[in-house]
Amino acid sequence: MLSDADRYRILKRLEANPEISQRALAEELGLSLGKINYCLNALIDRGMLKVENFRNNKHKRAYMYYLTPTGIEEKARVTLRFLSARLAEYEALDREISVLREEVGNAAAHAGSAAVPAMRRPQPTLNVAGAAAHPTENHDAD
Repeated sequence: MLSDADRYRILKRLEANPEISQRALAEELGLSLGKINYCLNALIDRGMLKVENFRNNKHKRAYMYYLTPTGIEEKARVTLRFLSARLAEYEALDREISVLREEVGNAAAHAGSAAVPAMRRPQPTLNVAGAAAHPTENHDAD
């Protein structure tokens, strides 16, 4: 079964570069060529992708992958699910960091030492879509 994260990454990449080869797509996403082939065929079978062969390409096995209207709708749905999952992970991590900071502060207070450096909490920024983003995250990598 294809995870939302993989489906999101595949659809996003194909939308940006419909001429990408399966091999290049597999390398960019860190997936096996066999998994990419399986996933693309599943997306084609579900009506999310349309495939066209390059007519004037010296490599007769070169294809272009286009998102269909169904594929565009699915990409929007999976993007929302992917974003929700990432925000939940962020919030859980933020809570864990808060607990750890408190533990470090308590340990320093009990030790009576200022040897534990003060930790500055980076403030999340708000991106255009309204989702919290950490200032050091690289959103282009997704």
